[in-house]
Amino acid sequence: MLFFVGLGNPGPRYAATRHNVGFLFVDELLSRATNVKRYKRKRYYAARTELCGSSLLVKPFLFMNLSGIAVKDVITDFGFSGEDRLVVAYDDVWIPLGRIRIRRDGGDGGHKGIRSIIRELDRTDFIRVRIGIGPADTSKELTDYVLEEFAADQRHTVEKAVRIAADAALELCDSEISKVMSVYNSLGVDDEGKQV
Repeated sequence: MLFFVGLGNPGPRYAATRHNVGFLFVDELLSRATNVKRYKRKRYYAARTELCGSSLLVKPFLFMNLSGIAVKDVITDFGFSGEDRLVVAYDDVWIPLGRIRIRRDGGDGGHKGIRSIIRELDRTDFIRVRIGIGPADTSKELTDYVLEEFAADQRHTVEKAVRIAADAALELCDSEISKVMSVYNSLGVDDEGKQV
């Protein structure tokens, strides 16, 4: 089974912010899913779907820097075998807006949500779907930048990039990650929302 986790901050205050593109990713996958069974737990929302044969779509209810606690709960509650794969989607200020990057493992890259997952699971070998929200405005604190909403002229680009990220994630159902990386790490959306 694939566990697709989208990172973000809970509540309407943060819903449209740059830091919440991981939640948009989960919403996009949900829009494509059939036979959805939903679960609302104290620390997360989950939906079991037939995407990829069987998958679980997850949004933590905890704030970003505590995401790992919710992910650990999900893995405990639903079981996680050696054949299951964890795929985490999140915002990345070092990647230009409209671009995505997929990695098979690695460090946290300064992202507090990923840092929390690594700390709680004591592992780095999970797939990352990084959705670009950069370049960050250097005149602002990074925290302020990621917690701002997208500008009106950026929303179309973000929506298309999230769709591409979801396409890439679903390719993991049947393809090796190296193939998915070679195709999707060169794709993105330009400033006018056109795929490049």
